[in-house]
Amino acid sequence: MFKDFFHNVAGSCANKHLLLGTVVPLIFISALSLTMLFLGSCQNQNANTHSSHNHPTPATTTYYTCSMHPQVQLANPGKCPICGMTLIRVEKSVTPKPDELLLSDQQIRLGNISVDTLSSGGLGDELTLTATLNFNQQKTTTISSRVMGRIERLYFKNVGDYVSKGQKLFDLYSEDLNNAKQEYILAVERQKVLENSMIDFNELIQGAKNKLLLWGLNDAQITALAQIKKASPVTTFYSNTAGYITTLDAREGDYVMEGGAVVHLADLSSLWVEAQLYASQFATIDKNATAIVQVPDMPGHEIKGKIDFVNPEINPETHINLIRVVIPNPNNHLKPGMPAYVYIRSRQRKALTLPIDAVIRDVKGATVWVKTGHNTFKSKMVDVGLEGDDKIEILSGLHTGDVVVVTGAYLLNSEYIFRKGANPMAGHEMGKM
Repeated sequence: MFKDFFHNVAGSCANKHLLLGTVVPLIFISALSLTMLFLGSCQNQNANTHSSHNHPTPATTTYYTCSMHPQVQLANPGKCPICGMTLIRVEKSVTPKPDELLLSDQQIRLGNISVDTLSSGGLGDELTLTATLNFNQQKTTTISSRVMGRIERLYFKNVGDYVSKGQKLFDLYSEDLNNAKQEYILAVERQKVLENSMIDFNELIQGAKNKLLLWGLNDAQITALAQIKKASPVTTFYSNTAGYITTLDAREGDYVMEGGAVVHLADLSSLWVEAQLYASQFATIDKNATAIVQVPDMPGHEIKGKIDFVNPEINPETHINLIRVVIPNPNNHLKPGMPAYVYIRSRQRKALTLPIDAVIRDVKGATVWVKTGHNTFKSKMVDVGLEGDDKIEILSGLHTGDVVVVTGAYLLNSEYIFRKGANPMAGHEMGKM
């Protein structure tokens, strides 16, 4: 029995040996082939990964970045290594040019960046200036003594008093004037006594009268001299105009020289509104424009005036100059010295305009951000003109149909500086767009 058992086992082993001799080589070859394929696959995968890591291709359209730190750009989602915020996915459809800025949709929303198409519209410039009411110097009068003498009496002694035309102003004692009055009286008397003489007394009388008129007497005073035939040592002088006393230059008992001022009168029926403006604002002044004056002490009251004068000379120290507007003051409610605001409005005209916040200005000039593609923006230098109604005129640098950033321009400017490390205006030159 044992012999048969070993015989069967030997036969079975012989059959196994035969089977292994046939199967083992096949298994070995298959395993070797799979190993080669796996190693080749790993090599290709490592090579592709290495190549993709060192040389990103434009075909890569997705990356992950931080909304707070856009310089972080990773291939896989995760946390920002700087602040720990969850990275956001960005679909990058195109590769921006070096002078362009590409943002994600989330950055557009967070920055409240909006655009508008540039078109032609109406623009009316309005310039606001601070001002002060003042006397209209063309309606002021200086009453002077035309002859040397002493002020015996002043009939008005307070600044601000109102003087009517024809009222007495002052009495003057003057030796020269008294002598002239006596000459006139004597010429009138001699004409009556020597009426048929060879002397032309009419010419003498007229000469003496002209001297009295020149020295400030009126016709009524001269006629009274001829009738009374007696000259008073003190002569009264009257106001030849009406107005408020702004200055008293003489007091009772003072001596005045010929031509010396005694009193200044101002007519307040019209006033000057004197406003300050800078030299840079001169170009925006239209002398034919309507000037609206508002006085804070009279709220809700607007007065239309006319620009009377713009001083062409600039103060070299302050670079501030004066503009003058004439306004009516029929009821004398307005007083010199009151503060005021002057609004100068020019006529509406067609122009390319943008909201004022869309234009970024500094010492180098003015720039705007123009949309060049999907979420892609570029800075462009422009020349600007008048401003009014929260709009600014674009003289050059843009064309009708350009899509311009109207809100968030300053955020784009800051983002560009943060990413590129340079001001977007650095590459521009004045006068070149």
